Amino acid sequence: MSLLPVEQAQERLIAGARRMARTQTIPLGEAGGRALAAPLAARMTQPPFDNSAMDGYAVRAQDVSQLGNRLRVIGESAAGRSFPGVVGPQEAVRIFTGAPVPAGADAVLLQEDAVRHENGVIENSFVLARGRHIRPRGQDFVTHEEVLPAGTILDAGNLVVAAAMNHSEVTVYARPLVALIATGDELVPVGETPGPDQIIASSIFGVSQLAREAGADIIDLGIIADDHTAIGNAVARARAAGADIVVTLGGASVGDHDLVQAALVSSGMELDFWRIAMRPGKPLMVGSLGDARVLGLPGNPVSSMVCALLFLEPLVAYMSRRPMRTRNATAIAATPLSANDHRQDHLRATLHRRDDGELEAHPFSQQDSSQMKIFARSDCLVVRPPRAAAVEAGARCAILMLRDR
Repeated sequence: MSLLPVEQAQERLIAGARRMARTQTIPLGEAGGRALAAPLAARMTQPPFDNSAMDGYAVRAQDVSQLGNRLRVIGESAAGRSFPGVVGPQEAVRIFTGAPVPAGADAVLLQEDAVRHENGVIENSFVLARGRHIRPRGQDFVTHEEVLPAGTILDAGNLVVAAAMNHSEVTVYARPLVALIATGDELVPVGETPGPDQIIASSIFGVSQLAREAGADIIDLGIIADDHTAIGNAVARARAAGADIVVTLGGASVGDHDLVQAALVSSGMELDFWRIAMRPGKPLMVGSLGDARVLGLPGNPVSSMVCALLFLEPLVAYMSRRPMRTRNATAIAATPLSANDHRQDHLRATLHRRDDGELEAHPFSQQDSSQMKIFARSDCLVVRPPRAAAVEAGARCAILMLRDR
């Protein structure tokens, strides 16, 4: 079987996925980052009354149509404490930002444009037109206006709007449930002492964090032994929990001790493809288990993280109806890059901002996929396409951002 190009594998993975149809009605304070499942209309008008945009004096514009007109201050309007009377000819009301504009007034004279005299009299040093410095009622939205359509992501700004429309709860699409299954007799949980031929199961922490950040809920089914029945039981638990995505870590190849693919097929998985033309992470598996998407990641921690970035993150974003994070960028290669073979390579690198503003990528001299420390220190992955020719230092290269710079 030939190796599948990365881009084609990504397209096939998404093409076989279903976007979330389940919905939840949850408190607004818990809805950050979620996609609205129904339009959100205003339950009130905003602002609910004409209010002042500045500190100053509420006046009739006709009374300050010429410089030097004198007006008598008859009261005050502050936020939460409006002036109950009516502004008449040659009268003014002291007003503060956000306060209701009293009846009779149709403009606000800025406090710096008013000369104060004794006995509560002011004199204008600026000529005003009607409506100046007044925010009219309904300027933002009015009752029953559909402000946020279905599919809107409730980011910080949209949460403010939803709250201002007086929605304490919202109906959103459910997060995809990702079931994580780590396999391998060599694995032990964090906090335990490994035997002489065992290692700590670390990959699951990075993979689960990426999935959460992309918009998923996680169920960790623990470490499963290299046993066909045990793996099948774990898959059955994932299905019983209603997993939308089943992610396995390790055993996705077809060696004598790689049982995951066979156990999944026995459990009803339809294999879509496996073996990707990429490094690290060639033994990646994709399939479907009923309505759930199956993603088999390599067990090697660095390989699993690179594959999770390229495949799990966009899958979760797509299914949860969130925009896919843009990691693609370019940088200047700080060192020569050698010619590449038939697999797309991903070189761990740091980034530095040059004096001219360009990002410069510095690949680590060691790229062995077992070195987790190097991955943790990396700012990006330098992407070397299949059969890319060698390039000299100073050439522009494609990168995948791991951190914002």
